[in-house]
Amino acid sequence: MCVIIIKDNNKMMDKDILKSSSRLNPHGLGVVWLDDYSVHYFKSYNYKVLHTERPFIAHFRYATVGKVNKENTHPFICGDNADEFLMMNGTIKELGDDDNCDSKVLAEILGTMPRHTWKSELEKYTCRFATINTKRRTYQVYNKKMWFEQDGVLYSKSNVLENNYVAVYGTLKINNSNYYRFLSDSQYIGDGTTKDKYPLIIENLPYLINKKGVGHKVIVDVFKVTDEVMLRLDKLEGHPHWYQRKQIPIIVDGVTIKCWVYFNITESHEGKMHHKTYNQHSRQYLVPMYNTPNPRTSHKYNPLPKGQYTTTKECDSCLELFETTDLEETICGECNKWLKEFYDSI
Repeated sequence: MCVIIIKDNNKMMDKDILKSSSRLNPHGLGVVWLDDYSVHYFKSYNYKVLHTERPFIAHFRYATVGKVNKENTHPFICGDNADEFLMMNGTIKELGDDDNCDSKVLAEILGTMPRHTWKSELEKYTCRFATINTKRRTYQVYNKKMWFEQDGVLYSKSNVLENNYVAVYGTLKINNSNYYRFLSDSQYIGDGTTKDKYPLIIENLPYLINKKGVGHKVIVDVFKVTDEVMLRLDKLEGHPHWYQRKQIPIIVDGVTIKCWVYFNITESHEGKMHHKTYNQHSRQYLVPMYNTPNPRTSHKYNPLPKGQYTTTKECDSCLELFETTDLEETICGECNKWLKEFYDSI
């Protein structure tokens, strides 16, 4: 994963994007402040340092190669060129090992090459790169066609841009089978109800009919998702030929939000029982057999991965006891803080 964010203006970024970047990429944060070209390293949960008018280039790391520690946190000095730094989003399989990440090794290689060859060398790879020269106070972006721009900010990946609200009522609801496949990494907003009545039909699986004023105010779960997740949901639901998504008002904690909802266009509600909600728990064979904390009580972050054993730990921040796995990237369900022990080496 990883994401590089380039904000070279004096506007403040949306804090939710920064929070999403931190949540999806919890293994270290490196920042080059573009007003003085100083380089600083943080823990990913310190994303609030970027909620500022100061211009910056930031890298949130998700470790795929190499240990999780400060030494593997971007940016990296390019060999003996103490003024040249490299950030990378992507993976180069032939580089790196159990200790050192591929980006760090690549930075060492670049340091042995003439500067004018860097562009052709970096653009051999299907990765996104940024190089920074702190002495000349310049930076360069590579493979720019692969980047995304929103509100004057460049992103090396779009998966942190959660711009769409979607309300789900069936197997995509929390702890139901498709939730784990499609929405467990998305931001959970809360449970709510449709502002208007709609017929929810349950025939083996549930479907909603776009017949406003008929049936019940349906109970839903609301998520904020990226364009990428939205496309995956479209494919799952067969939009626009089997289901069609439409924006309708949803009430969450007394606030009305316009959300995308998938309506079945191939079935009728006539002569069928109308339901208010759908719960898959009674059908145990459809529920994945691994332990994931409920986002309603665990602040919607980081489901526990499949196959991991759980243990009870005490949070360093709020001192509450909660269940977690033996993996390092765990978050307290009470205060939403990453465990301190995970970051002792950063």
